[in-house]
Amino acid sequence: MITRHTCANGVRVVLEKIPTVRSVTIGVWIGTGSRDENVDNNGISHFIEHMLFKGTKTRNAREIAEAFDRVGGQVNAFTSKEYTCLYARVLDDYAEYAVDILADMLFHSTFDETELNKEKQVVFEEIKMYEDTPDDRVHDLLSQVTYKDHPLGYSILGTEDSLNRFDKAALVDHMKSHYLPENIVISIAGNVDEAFIQHIETIFCEYKAARTLEESLKPAFHPGKIAKQKDTEQAHLCIGFNGLPIGDEAIYPLIVLNNIIGGSMSSRLFQEVREERGLAYSIFSYHSAHKDSGLFTIYGGTGAEQTEALFDTIFLTIDTILEKGITEKELRNSQEQIKGNLMLSLESTSSRMNRNAKNELLLQKHRSLDEITTLIEAVTMKDIKNISERLFKRDYSCSVISPSGELPVRK
Repeated sequence: MITRHTCANGVRVVLEKIPTVRSVTIGVWIGTGSRDENVDNNGISHFIEHMLFKGTKTRNAREIAEAFDRVGGQVNAFTSKEYTCLYARVLDDYAEYAVDILADMLFHSTFDETELNKEKQVVFEEIKMYEDTPDDRVHDLLSQVTYKDHPLGYSILGTEDSLNRFDKAALVDHMKSHYLPENIVISIAGNVDEAFIQHIETIFCEYKAARTLEESLKPAFHPGKIAKQKDTEQAHLCIGFNGLPIGDEAIYPLIVLNNIIGGSMSSRLFQEVREERGLAYSIFSYHSAHKDSGLFTIYGGTGAEQTEALFDTIFLTIDTILEKGITEKELRNSQEQIKGNLMLSLESTSSRMNRNAKNELLLQKHRSLDEITTLIEAVTMKDIKNISERLFKRDYSCSVISPSGELPVRK
């Protein structure tokens, strides 16, 4: 059962008590990411996430790490296009201890200039590592060409030029603009009871907003194409279609369709591209749902001389689904697999913490496992036909990183 609570200042708390475990995962989620940046400060959300670990008024970076190590706990963070999360997983005996340290990191980080300059070098290396990973970089290129000048197309890491502009004042100013009480969700999953919410309230109730949260602009889908030349062993290809926002009523048919197209080993693309034709080791599809938009992506990596064949096979698979649809067996298998994966994921306190936080932050509602299962089971062949036509009877975007730097052409 999920308990929701809103503090007097607007901070939201979501608690799912799981008495059968001895752990608790606590996440502090802020509804801000790279889509809330501009060209000059691109990467600042991710950089702030890094700097939260570099020292507070009472703890240095080593002491923050040791504070969790000494109780056998884990602490980490991540940044996405729409949110930033700082989280910890500890034994239930240390739940209050963990949230106290997380709050210290959030509210009392010093952003020391020496540490700031050192961390810039760390992120510079992270950017270089990412540039040397074309099977990751090609997805960013797809977002870049699809969203054009909209911040959803920006890299989460930022650029060396934008990072060089960051100083303590810039970080503090960005936090004042986006780390606002109404934009924060504390998600807890594990063996703690509702009394723990009162401890959260005590810590976070004094946190006041310095400014008013600004609405972000809705992006448009642009069917652009981009190719980059790089001396790689493989050609890396992404094809993107205009998807759905997270709250769209057709999201469940899309989840089922994605699983059939490229979301599993029995999917159309895996079987046709890898098993039948041997064109790729890695081939898959996924859907990225944002609060006001979405992007359906197909990725494949293959030898440079087989890029056209891979491209043609992907579109042959799509065209076959548009013309002939799917089978009843595919529909039922996909539904059962999705239900099974969902149930298995809920065995982890970290997965539950993540799921509840995203639901609260992006949807402001929580569906039970039974409700979600019912929605998955309710998907029909007609639903699949409708969402297929909605996705694929439109132009697409495409990104390629390959030795030739050439775009494949649809026949």
